[in-house]
Amino acid sequence: RRVVRQSKFRHVFGQPVKADQMYEDIRVSKVTWDSSFCAVNPKFVAIIVESGGGGAFIVLPLAKTGRVDKNHPLVTGHTAPVLDIDWCPHNDNVIASASEDTTVMVWQIPDYVPVRSITEPVVTLEGHSKRVGIISWHPTARNVLLSAGCDNLVILWNVGTGEMLLALEDMHTDLIYNVGWNRNGSLLVTTCKDKKVRVIDPRKQQIVAEKTKPHDGARPIRAIFMADGKIFTTGFSKMSERQLGLWDLKNFEDPIALQEMDTSNGVLLPFYDPDSSIVYLCGKGDSSIRYFEITDEAPYVHYLNTYSSKEPQRGMGFMPKRGLDVSKCEIAR
Repeated sequence: RRVVRQSKFRHVFGQPVKADQMYEDIRVSKVTWDSSFCAVNPKFVAIIVESGGGGAFIVLPLAKTGRVDKNHPLVTGHTAPVLDIDWCPHNDNVIASASEDTTVMVWQIPDYVPVRSITEPVVTLEGHSKRVGIISWHPTARNVLLSAGCDNLVILWNVGTGEMLLALEDMHTDLIYNVGWNRNGSLLVTTCKDKKVRVIDPRKQQIVAEKTKPHDGARPIRAIFMADGKIFTTGFSKMSERQLGLWDLKNFEDPIALQEMDTSNGVLLPFYDPDSSIVYLCGKGDSSIRYFEITDEAPYVHYLNTYSSKEPQRGMGFMPKRGLDVSKCEIAR
């Protein structure tokens, strides 16, 4: 019998870019919020930056690396810090930003580097009563944007008209930690400070499945959908060790897999690649990225490897598949 499990990904390794392909002199935002602080697509990288008197983020073309001029134009328009940004999956020049000033703004980014800062959003979405910490575009429907705020509301917007499509009220009793779409955008998974993971059908506006305390610890939980409809969570155990879990909606009571990792206290942000069914776990304040393969046979979650760097990471962004360099056998960036 084989001692080592057969895997296509035994030789996956991480490789940092060389110094001349990095961006330097960016003042990354110091807001203590558990979002990813940056977003990337095949054309641009966007990073939330420190800015006096309001909220701003910087957009840099992927081709133009190196030292960033300190007078580089920003995207400014929010009156309070920006908490989350997300590129539109259908148009590489459109980005949405959510802010502490209770608004969500959608921006058109030109292909050339503008001379002045961009201050006029295409549309401003107003409907939250407290700060908005989470935004996420619908994966398949065009012009549909989700936002979640500290008023425990999840709102779906029609960006084309700037109208609210629907608001999911009375579902969350406390602060929402994260919201994720499934592969085709028919279901949502949310995690909340009341220690529940909920699966919501937004069309019916009802909770399809709910799990209390997937992880026993008190710190934030994250949840994402796998391609086959299972749910992957990261959280903390009672002894505040970091855990990851895999859950099946048909039997939401017991996990398919539950693993302890280590005792670091940064929140683990999961990034999922449905094509190779690998989950990359990046911890805030860690200097490593672990990756796991998710399979259909026990033990379901297989540890593959860890990429370690010298510097701890503050935020992470995941490149969509069409932005990868296939000639270098790159499977994620």
